[in-house]
Amino acid sequence: MRKLIAGAFITLDGVVQDPGGFSEIERGGWALDYFDDTSRQRATDALLASDTFLLGRATFEILEKAWSRNTGPYAEAMNALPKLVVTRTLRGPLPWNATVLAGEAAQTVAKLKQEPGGNIVMYGSFTLLRTLLQENLIDELNLGVHPLVVGEGKRLFDGALPRSLRFVSATPSATGVVTLTYAP
Repeated sequence: MRKLIAGAFITLDGVVQDPGGFSEIERGGWALDYFDDTSRQRATDALLASDTFLLGRATFEILEKAWSRNTGPYAEAMNALPKLVVTRTLRGPLPWNATVLAGEAAQTVAKLKQEPGGNIVMYGSFTLLRTLLQENLIDELNLGVHPLVVGEGKRLFDGALPRSLRFVSATPSATGVVTLTYAP
């Protein structure tokens, strides 16, 4: 069975929205000062260790606009990965090496995990992330906890999840970000 590895940048107050500065919130771009060469290499390695990039529609639209024309090792790894977009609204062929993954999210992703292939990586897509956590379909959750409080924006856990998570590891960075890894 394929492994689904989900990642998110998060602030101390739980905000996950607009870490890259895509004009979603006033203090967007809050993660940019913490992304150093080591973080960039770790992110590139995670992409290269996967053969599928899973996204929700909104995250797909933001990342496609931001990354599809970028260059460099991270952008090239991201651009090369086949992307599957869980959506009820998009149809037909998509840009950026992407395909619509139609149907109910949990059922569709459960089926995807049963297919042959390597790891599936997922960034952002917080509505989808919450759904997949509730259905116990995420095999590894990596939260890059940033040492700041933003005060506004969408939070990862807006409601209680029915399952607890098991702590796996904590990896600090030189910039003060601690990546917490959890499993179901």
